Amino acid sequence: MERPVCVGTVVYSRAGRDEGNFFIISEILDDNYVLIVDGDIRKTEKPKKKKLKHLKNTGEVLEEISEKLKTGKRVYDAEIREALKKYNS
Repeated sequence: MERPVCVGTVVYSRAGRDEGNFFIISEILDDNYVLIVDGDIRKTEKPKKKKLKHLKNTGEVLEEISEKLKTGKRVYDAEIREALKKYNS
């Protein structure tokens, strides 16, 4: 069974211009939509709104980034790029 998504979950885009790329969920808007960032094209200042059905959950949560996002601390794009490096290789 697939683990439910939460802030900090690594997801894979299955549709759209960004198909084939990995992202981190930065905010959950409702049951259907989330905001995603990758620290490169989609920076933390301008996240992409995406439907959950167009994303594949990897089941992995980046705890350090998740805690920062939940508590409202600043998350740098370089941190996100570094965390996603192992997925995009």
